[in-house]
Amino acid sequence: MTFFIWDILKPAIEITILWAAFYRVLVFFAGTRAFQVLKGITYLLAAFLLSQILGLDTLNWLLTKFFAISIIALLIIFQQELRQGLARLGQQHLFSISLAESEIVAVIDEITSAAFKLSRRKIGGLIAIEKETKLQTYIESGIPIDAKISSEIIQTIFNPQAPIHDGGIVIRGDRIVATSCLFPLSDNPNFSKIIGTRHRAALGITEQTDAIVILISEETSDISIAADGRFIPIVNEERLSNILKGMLGIEKKNDKTQNQ
Repeated sequence: MTFFIWDILKPAIEITILWAAFYRVLVFFAGTRAFQVLKGITYLLAAFLLSQILGLDTLNWLLTKFFAISIIALLIIFQQELRQGLARLGQQHLFSISLAESEIVAVIDEITSAAFKLSRRKIGGLIAIEKETKLQTYIESGIPIDAKISSEIIQTIFNPQAPIHDGGIVIRGDRIVATSCLFPLSDNPNFSKIIGTRHRAALGITEQTDAIVILISEETSDISIAADGRFIPIVNEERLSNILKGMLGIEKKNDKTQNQ
């Protein structure tokens, strides 16, 4: 009886694991050029299985040879995506720093205030907020400071006269853990080649991690949020604050409270 139950459960467990793994791969590569390739491979796999079922020997032989060659080709073509993917998997951790809602709001207020004061003075800046994916690699590339977040400290860091104003700062919880951090530059072909290094750095780190980056442009004084490899333009302090609250889960909590 026990063996009979296991014979039924075993394929169900295997199918569930394979489905979950394939789904995570698709979600991980969504929005990248690799996603379209994965869709194409899915169709080819379906054709391969169909050829085996129908006994189409010639088609089956061609697809078998094609898959053997394509594995090497994919490793070469998508080496960057694979490298980034492995880096992101290695940076995942189970527990993030949890703050009370009031503390998160206070952090957002300080960041918002600093961003617009820097913008008015035409001073550029990059502020990365760590979420679930650790930014330890980028923290180690900068200068550790471990300071309580405040608008004044952020403005002081990005002051052009300060020796630590280059690069970006990383925020973990309610602390600025490092400054002068080097972020990876995006090579996304969908964005204009005329965008500056600061913009590409903001995109780059959000392509490889789930960080939120606040970008203050030195040339135009514009403020943007970079997340998931895309820019969100900011027109006023209220919009910046509301978007950050939404991304950090504050609005969801408030909505649940109001519904109750």
